[in-house]
Amino acid sequence: MPRAAPLVCLLVPLAYLLGSIPFGLIVGQSQGVDPRNAGSGNIGATNVGRLLGPRFFALVFVLDLLKGLLPMLAAWALLRHQPAGHQTFLLWLLVGLAAILGHMFSAFLKFKGGKGVATSTGVVLGLFPYYTAPGLAAAVIWFAMWKLTRYISIASVVGAIVFPIAYLCVGLWRGWPVTGEQWPLLAFAILIAALIVVKHRGNLARLMSGTEHRFSPPRVPADEPAPPPPNAQGAPERH
Repeated sequence: MPRAAPLVCLLVPLAYLLGSIPFGLIVGQSQGVDPRNAGSGNIGATNVGRLLGPRFFALVFVLDLLKGLLPMLAAWALLRHQPAGHQTFLLWLLVGLAAILGHMFSAFLKFKGGKGVATSTGVVLGLFPYYTAPGLAAAVIWFAMWKLTRYISIASVVGAIVFPIAYLCVGLWRGWPVTGEQWPLLAFAILIAALIVVKHRGNLARLMSGTEHRFSPPRVPADEPAPPPPNAQGAPERH
């Protein structure tokens, strides 16, 4: 067992609590919108972006990504001098899993939460170099599927499925012991892909019924006038 194991284990509950912070809800409510009661009802970046616009999608996505990235970097700082064996990988991944589960099952939202794509992305970025190329491959596929379909749910599910396959292919190509000392990395990639797919089961059901919404920023309805400029709110004009 790595000597840093006790300290890494202390990171696990901290990573869960950090992952539990509902940034989508916080950002939405700061703009007068509760994403739990609008759009798809989800607190993730997609629903917030659909309700408030692309800037808020990017803000929430980055904040949720950091919930996965920062704990992984902290774990790396503790484990970087340890041998790259399966015990080290298990400890490292346990921290990332805690952050992802915190986002999906937030302690602050009665164990409800988002779908975990952004936080999982942060975990993948923090596990350099093993997940770097597979993560980039999944990101390219995600973007291609989104551009093709405009459904973020389809892009997320397909990207999640591609990730463990890409890791296996890259590992075999580079001669990594993917079924030996690195088996926790392969198991984790499959587990996270499965969790993301399960969390999107509602989206998949709506896709099957034809009621899933494509991602698009909010628009002012054509039959409603544009909001007046600040000087037209009843204040007297200055001459």
